[in-house]
Amino acid sequence: MQFHIENMTCFGCARSVTKAIQSVDKAAVIKADPENRKIEVETSAARAEIEAVLAEAGYPAAREAA
Repeated sequence: MQFHIENMTCFGCARSVTKAIQSVDKAAVIKADPENRKIEVETSAARAEIEAVLAEAGYPAAREAA
């Protein structure tokens, strides 16, 4: 699944986003692209779970077209 994260502007933000996602799925594979403010996530967690932890961490996400 892909997301657009408007306020992920640097690699520090990307680390925070990664930690948030791994809090619900330690095995998640996350590819962050801070320059374009996008992430791609391979996870067994539900999309709603990922969106919730991102919002909690201060990085609300919008869905990206696949």
